[in-house]
Amino acid sequence: MAATDNSAEELIPGSKTYKKIDPPDVQQLGASSWSLLHSIAAKYPKTPSETQQKEMSQFLNIFSHIYPCNWCAADFEKYIRENAPKVSSREELGRWMCDAHNKVNVKLGKPKFNCDFWEKRWKDGWDE
Repeated sequence: MAATDNSAEELIPGSKTYKKIDPPDVQQLGASSWSLLHSIAAKYPKTPSETQQKEMSQFLNIFSHIYPCNWCAADFEKYIRENAPKVSSREELGRWMCDAHNKVNVKLGKPKFNCDFWEKRWKDGWDE
């Protein structure tokens, strides 16, 4: 029988429902954040209004300022300064997000994602 990790099932002292889980590390935070950002891009309007474009640019700038990993935030802030978010369409934003993510992947020694497939990955899903 395989050993089980009981620490995942450990409850917070005095609680009958809350599991004792540590805060996310930088890898968990990064994966979750990229999922959020790509999902937002996938649901962005095909032809956003000027207000929607302004709000998306503001969101990405604010996100880069409040991100809980300081050096990650500084890198994203710098990327935005050098590569202004492209927010005039869903296609532009999706590709911009993919390019931003790939820049981080390269820096971390991870493989790049082919941005031609961003919609399949984040919006439509893969064909069976």
